Amino acid sequence: MTDFLLELRSEEIPARMQAGARADLEKLFRKELAAAGVTPGQITVWSTPRRLALIANGMPDVTEAVSEETKGPATSAPEQALEGFLRKTGLTKDQLEVRDVKGKDTYFAVVEKPGRAVKDVLAEAIPAIVRAFPWPKSQRWGAASIGTDSLRWVRPLSGIVAILGEDLVECEVGGIRSGYATKGHRFHAPGEITIGGAHDYARKLSACHVIVDHVERQDLIRDEARNVAAAAGLKLVEDEGLVIENAGLTEWPVPLLGRFDEAFLEVPPETIQLTARVNQKYFVCEDADGNLADAFVCTANIDATDGGVGIVAGNRKVLAARLSDARFFWQQDRKVSLSDQAKKLARITFHEKLGTVADKVERVAKLAEWLAAEGIVPNCDPVLARQAAELCKADLVTEMVGEFPELQGLMGGYYARAERLPDAVADAIRDHYKPVGQGDEVPTAPVTVAVSLADKLDTLVGFFSIGEKPTGSKDPFALRRAVLAIIRTLVEGNIRMPLTNAYVHAYASFVVIDLIENVTSKRQAAQDALTQLLGKSIDPFSLGDASEGPIRDQFAQQLFAGREAAASLLDFFADRLKVQQKEAGVRHDLIDAVFALGGEDDLVRLLARVHALQAFVGSEDGANLLAGYKRAANILRKENWSASDAAPAHPHTGDEDPLENVDDPDMQEIYAAAGSGLGYAAEPAEQALIDALDAAEPRAATAVAAEDFASAMSALASLRAPIDGFFDQVTVNDTDSIKRTSRLALLDRFRAAVHNVADFSRIEG
Repeated sequence: MTDFLLELRSEEIPARMQAGARADLEKLFRKELAAAGVTPGQITVWSTPRRLALIANGMPDVTEAVSEETKGPATSAPEQALEGFLRKTGLTKDQLEVRDVKGKDTYFAVVEKPGRAVKDVLAEAIPAIVRAFPWPKSQRWGAASIGTDSLRWVRPLSGIVAILGEDLVECEVGGIRSGYATKGHRFHAPGEITIGGAHDYARKLSACHVIVDHVERQDLIRDEARNVAAAAGLKLVEDEGLVIENAGLTEWPVPLLGRFDEAFLEVPPETIQLTARVNQKYFVCEDADGNLADAFVCTANIDATDGGVGIVAGNRKVLAARLSDARFFWQQDRKVSLSDQAKKLARITFHEKLGTVADKVERVAKLAEWLAAEGIVPNCDPVLARQAAELCKADLVTEMVGEFPELQGLMGGYYARAERLPDAVADAIRDHYKPVGQGDEVPTAPVTVAVSLADKLDTLVGFFSIGEKPTGSKDPFALRRAVLAIIRTLVEGNIRMPLTNAYVHAYASFVVIDLIENVTSKRQAAQDALTQLLGKSIDPFSLGDASEGPIRDQFAQQLFAGREAAASLLDFFADRLKVQQKEAGVRHDLIDAVFALGGEDDLVRLLARVHALQAFVGSEDGANLLAGYKRAANILRKENWSASDAAPAHPHTGDEDPLENVDDPDMQEIYAAAGSGLGYAAEPAEQALIDALDAAEPRAATAVAAEDFASAMSALASLRAPIDGFFDQVTVNDTDSIKRTSRLALLDRFRAAVHNVADFSRIEG
């Protein structure tokens, strides 16, 4: 067993592509070797800005001999079929084997292939790997680039090192031949270095100022950046992404501390950090009090003879120019109030079918105010909610956000505070985009929650109403992220927002805008239309004064049409909820079982019911009741039974029962049976189920109404023994049609009682 080294050297590989390139190199290498029957041992892949390197340990010297079999025609097949098979395999008839296949003698070609030298396998694999490499972006170069079949690489490929043990693997690709020589650091060791093999590769490069292991460079940058900050009495602001990026930009990283003009600290700290990070790849530092310090850490790629003084001075000048721009934007933006900035949003199209950003802001403001006024978001001032929503997008037209789009919302919060607007308004403007991702924090301040929910709900309702739903992997408007954000906000904040009701209020805004463009009417017409939909008086938005015309009918018609989109959106919420709750260990079928009840669109209540249901079905009583339910449901399904099939078993013909005063004991028994509603004397197990249902149904209903779902499940658990006894001791399909009908009705009642808590037909198992 020997070790193999492959180095592919080129001009600078972008830092963002290096992780993917390492994975692709290993994948392609394994694929090529597997095709030749070679299984390497451990594989290590490294990257620097100028090279990809792979070391494969435990490589065999030769491949194993293999025997390849090819099935041919039956011996009874026409001669032409045999001739074609012989041409295909290159064998003669006497070299074929005859075997029995399902009673037929069949020809087989068996070819023994001897082992090959792994060195030869690698010589063929390397060009194949290079030509098949899937760079996100690549280029051609040199005179050969005139042809479309010329070599492509991320940057011009300049060298290949391929050594198996101590032997050169000779190969050539795009005019570049493999060899033993590589190059060290561009400035410290620009000459050629002869590599002996995988065993001395990293050591020789390190001696020439190249740390080939990207993880080692990351560790060095992380530790040294902390050290140079600590030496100045500061604390480095951790940024793992920046560590990885700097490691991808340097082969010999040297972190250096620099200072910038303290006057720049008047700019919001996030702006300084983003300027340093995005434009210059610098770290920033904090002082002992946790405030941003007038310091940065840059990562040089050389050991400077002056200790880095010149490098720091140059970087300081570049950063100063960037920070000067940021300070100018900050000063200019504050000369215009947010309310005046918001007027410019009318010039920005949100979507061609959904109006401008100003239109969206108006819809969000109305919706946020409604969420507060209805108490859906507790302790939220409707006036502040509307004010915050009206200003939440104003910073989109500021100079600062134009330069740094990542700061949207954040800068609006700073500008609001600079205007001395209420803190609740400033916080809501700053945080209304949250939560942006899975790890982002969920807003908790009432005004922020109202604006955040309104903004995302408006986006979802708008795009669903025009048919722009996510399909497959395509989600250009990030609607999945918006739904997950709403789910987290509602669940983690314990906010009771019925989704259907919220949808109608959001959708009404789009309908109003659409109708105003065509015909206007009195406010009362729209209010009446909403009253029809929601069953209570709702004043959606002012429509102005004009003749009624046909707007009332149009408004109601469009709102009702929106119910279809509402159902689609509710299904979308259910799908995303299943994805989100899967990580929490909640079964998707239980979410389906509760959603299937219909009318359950309060996610907080829904999940409380799901959690109680999951605990119940995981218990012995729950598992047995589920089995009993499925048995009952199967019987009812086979009988095509519905509740309307049950006819009264004991019809009364008058106000007074003629059996009431009969003293005959036998007649009194008949009377008792008739009074039970069955029309016959119930069997003990049958009566036990009736009694259990009489007790369980009101208990479960009361518990569900009180949202005490654990007690509702406990009420269902009391049915476990009676339903088991019923199936063990009672014949459902009795020859007596009255008994058969009554018992099917009883099973239907049992099924209905269970469905009051959850649709058990959706539960797996």
